[in-house]
Amino acid sequence: MNSPSSDLPSLLAGIRTPADVKALRPEQLPELAAEIRRELVHTLASTGGHLAPNLGVVELSIALHRVFNTPKDKILFDVSHQCYVHKMLTGRAQALGTIRQFGGLSGFCKRSESEHDAFGAGHAGTALSAGVGIAAARDLAGDDYNVISIVGDGAFTCGTTLEGLNSISTNTRKFILILNDNEWSIDKNVGALSRYFSSLQETDTYTWMRDCAKRIIEKLAGKEMRDQASKLFAAARGFISPLSFFRQLGLTYYGPIDGHDINRLERVLRLASRRDEHVILHIITQKGRGYEPAAANPTKFHGVGQYDISNGSTPRSEIITYSEAFGKCLTSLAEQDPAITAITAAMPTGTRLDIFRSQFPKRFFDVGIAEEHAAIFASGLATQGFKPYVAIYSTFMQRCVDMIQHDAALQSLPVRFCMDRAGLSPDDGPTHHGLFDISMLRCIPNLIMMQPKDEAELCHMLATMQQIEHCPSAIRYPRGAGEGVPMPEKPQPLPVGKAEVIAEQGSVALVALGNMNRMAGQVRELLAEQGIECAHINARFIKPLDSECLSRFAGQCKLLVTLEDHTVTGGFGSAVQELLSDLRSATPVLRIGWGDVFVEHGSLVQLRAKHGLTPAAIAEKIKAHISK
Repeated sequence: MNSPSSDLPSLLAGIRTPADVKALRPEQLPELAAEIRRELVHTLASTGGHLAPNLGVVELSIALHRVFNTPKDKILFDVSHQCYVHKMLTGRAQALGTIRQFGGLSGFCKRSESEHDAFGAGHAGTALSAGVGIAAARDLAGDDYNVISIVGDGAFTCGTTLEGLNSISTNTRKFILILNDNEWSIDKNVGALSRYFSSLQETDTYTWMRDCAKRIIEKLAGKEMRDQASKLFAAARGFISPLSFFRQLGLTYYGPIDGHDINRLERVLRLASRRDEHVILHIITQKGRGYEPAAANPTKFHGVGQYDISNGSTPRSEIITYSEAFGKCLTSLAEQDPAITAITAAMPTGTRLDIFRSQFPKRFFDVGIAEEHAAIFASGLATQGFKPYVAIYSTFMQRCVDMIQHDAALQSLPVRFCMDRAGLSPDDGPTHHGLFDISMLRCIPNLIMMQPKDEAELCHMLATMQQIEHCPSAIRYPRGAGEGVPMPEKPQPLPVGKAEVIAEQGSVALVALGNMNRMAGQVRELLAEQGIECAHINARFIKPLDSECLSRFAGQCKLLVTLEDHTVTGGFGSAVQELLSDLRSATPVLRIGWGDVFVEHGSLVQLRAKHGLTPAAIAEKIKAHISK
């Protein structure tokens, strides 16, 4: 693969602060944009990351830092996966080669990393509400800086964004919202009209004449006539503007604007910065701009691992991923069961429901970045006898906890919640780790929850879910490649709440959940070399637990050790400990998992080593516990 550049190109090398961006001459800006794109393409080929989104916001990021003065002015990026250019322009260009690497730059905005990162993020729908909160704080303090929230068009499917949009005009004095539109465009005819009115508004002369006209009308005919004229003006604009919706919310609309025209962007941003009002700037950008493979396939390069710069090809493992196993197996089950439907929240490719969609497009639903809606939508399907499978990353499923409890479990609706990326999501870091879903969900009554030890067992669990008709069920499975085991031709339902005993004998019982079964086997081998024999149980079910199995091993072993790719706080080990306490068992439980911390980003090997989750470290913990 490719190695990151140690020397920055000439213009970019001179950018240490945003003041250096402002000092450049306008004719130098296209070359700066080209240098940034080359550096992004070259560096991310080695580190991986969100390439296509960042290639699309190069000119916008440059214009923002030429007009505004961070950290006083606050720039917020929704999700913030498109903040790499912002980082490069705020003194972090030399460190770009460390992005998403252990101990290096985060792949998202992070307040502790730089004073220029006004708000940390990693989930969609945060920038607008947080920006409104910051603007309200500014107004309460009597300050006068600008607050700019940059939101992608996809995030407007997110309920949180719409809630924030509703509160801008009522809770703030002035606010700038940038709609970064990189996937859809206004209809050609309507768009031409919108561009015409935008060209009028993008001048100080226009806004001066508008305000003067209002004052003249008020002086000659009174305030009531001025208000009537304003209403007439707004109504006329609303009739011809495709985005009059924003005006009804108290926002002045400018756009669409070419997001790759730095001069025009600067002009509009300067106008917005001087206006004491709420504005929305509609910017049209191209994801992947400047690198043909990314422009041709923005979905692939939205978030990508290492790739070959020459053609954009990426290495592929011979082993099927858990996500691919999920997509293939669910599609196979749906061939025999027409009641099966599939729902996702803007992640058909990431969850591999694109496999299902290609076979059953009418039974596939992508609701956009609206996880809460997805869960209730699925509950509605379930009331009519359908079998909905909701596939969402664990870190985003957190938003559905209320719906899982209130709308599915309380009504005993058989919605199947499938949590991809459960456990560690190494390079993306704390915003994307799926380390809290067990703690959040296992307290909900009337819910079945499970995790497979490999991709074959994942298929059996999907078949198990298919048969559950009396309550919701949830399954969690990790990111990346499976264990390389053969896929079952015909998945068979598992007995609910029953564990699998892999090894019967031992003075210590290793009770492993999901992908931690491989590590349990390695720990067992290490301890056997030191004369400590261990039993090995594949738990399979988080709720209900196999109380008979656990009680039996607690009775015959000196120690039960639980292993989980989840926080130990309220996790699977805590559930086992609670069960044995209720059974009045005196056998101690040693819980192995992630600590009560937000785990940083880095490789899986590095993070497990740091946090004591290697086979050797676990074996030592068990030995120390036994010797007490």
